[in-house]
Amino acid sequence: MHELCICSYHVHQEATSKGHYIKNKDGGDFDGWCWPGSSSYLDFTAPAVRDWWGQQFAYDKYVGSTPDLYTWNDMNEPSVFNGPEVSMPKDAKSISGVEHREWHNLYGLYFHQATAAGLTMRDDKKLERPFVLSRAFWAGTQKHGAIWTGDNTAEWGHLQIATPMLLSINIAGLSFAGADIGGFFGNPDQELMTRWYQAAAFTPFFRNHAHLDSKRREPWVFGEPTTSVLRTATMVRYSLLPHWYTLFYESHRTGMPVMRPLFMEFPFDDSATKNDNSWMVGSSLLVKPIVDANKRSMDVYLPSGVWYDFFSYAIHNTATAGTPLGRSIMLNNINMDTIPVYIRGGSVIMRKLRVRRSSKTMFYDPYTITVAPDEHGAASGSLYADDEHTLLHMQDAARHSSYYQVQYSLKSANLGEISCHNLAPSSADAYTPSNTVERLELLGQTKIPKNIDLKFHNADTGAEEVTALSYHFDASRHAVVIKKPGMLASSEWKIELNY
Repeated sequence: MHELCICSYHVHQEATSKGHYIKNKDGGDFDGWCWPGSSSYLDFTAPAVRDWWGQQFAYDKYVGSTPDLYTWNDMNEPSVFNGPEVSMPKDAKSISGVEHREWHNLYGLYFHQATAAGLTMRDDKKLERPFVLSRAFWAGTQKHGAIWTGDNTAEWGHLQIATPMLLSINIAGLSFAGADIGGFFGNPDQELMTRWYQAAAFTPFFRNHAHLDSKRREPWVFGEPTTSVLRTATMVRYSLLPHWYTLFYESHRTGMPVMRPLFMEFPFDDSATKNDNSWMVGSSLLVKPIVDANKRSMDVYLPSGVWYDFFSYAIHNTATAGTPLGRSIMLNNINMDTIPVYIRGGSVIMRKLRVRRSSKTMFYDPYTITVAPDEHGAASGSLYADDEHTLLHMQDAARHSSYYQVQYSLKSANLGEISCHNLAPSSADAYTPSNTVERLELLGQTKIPKNIDLKFHNADTGAEEVTALSYHFDASRHAVVIKKPGMLASSEWKIELNY
């Protein structure tokens, strides 16, 4: 909350004395009504006010603050309960005399920017990353933190509309977005809560949040079997954090959204162009959430190509000769465990499958690599990683390499070679993680290799080393599974499958 309404509050007194508040049309400090009651509103359009606001996050000023205490900017449209359109009158003025009608949409952006800067400034080295969640936003907000779609309701219709809303926000350039799981207002039943968790697990921002008057809705409140189903959806979300992290890096570098409408990946497919109830997570995963009550069967449109069920690895080949169109598949016998998610053929997916209590405790965990060949037997994908808390990855790459990025490639199913190539710039102080690969899965296989070898360059001896790997063939899932190959996820190596 940003409304400073208690006259004895030292922050409010200082803001008043410095003239940092928005003015009414007559020149006095604007007074409006919000959750705390009578409230004043800082003029975040003024650089001096943004700087002052950022200084308030210093540890010696923000009593009780810690390095891992972050910030949520709410009601920052700005929200004025007793104002026209629940905001300020359009003739309210900034410190420089510009009317509210001119900068309303910018207010949330500047607020977000000032808070993020404050969380960075409180660190002596100015290197710790901020995290700020904001309700109001505008073009450019993606540089400062996450957003959500606002106060939704525990209704099926609000779950349904979340998909096109988030897709619109993503293609507008703001990838770190999500909708409140379960709906902010009201009380979702077990089915609605389950379907919302399953959908939200595959959106960029993932949060269960509710109004003060709503009933408790933690996963364990619903009892079994719902608790276990919600746990599974959450575990899937956490296992894919390496994939999400890589996609956010790619979005930072290229501007491509993390959550994409189908037409961005399949621009010549008319059915994909018209589809606003499915989405792609990057270019590799297709998600079609279940957003209707009592759903027992449904169609899922899969564009042309090879697709693998995310959970069973069942194969769907939807390529149609001479046309870019795919086809729909029918899902029958849908139950509460069903989450329609598909791996696109030609992808390599990185996961961490060990169950932990937080993402921080997953930092050193090994990776599982899932290779999903396309119709030509090829696949590729990348992994990006850094220290996950500083801004060192933003340093000049020519002088400093505080991240690593590798490319995984399957040349062809016939060649049977999976390789890892380092894409990050090399330097004396390069980031050198210790994460290994504990499992590699090659999907869509019908033949059992005679042997599988790991080959890599030994930096100490200068020679190529060859290690025979243990593996098994999972006939039910048509997958070759290599257990504990043990190589570093960030080093250069290749695996040869000999048939």
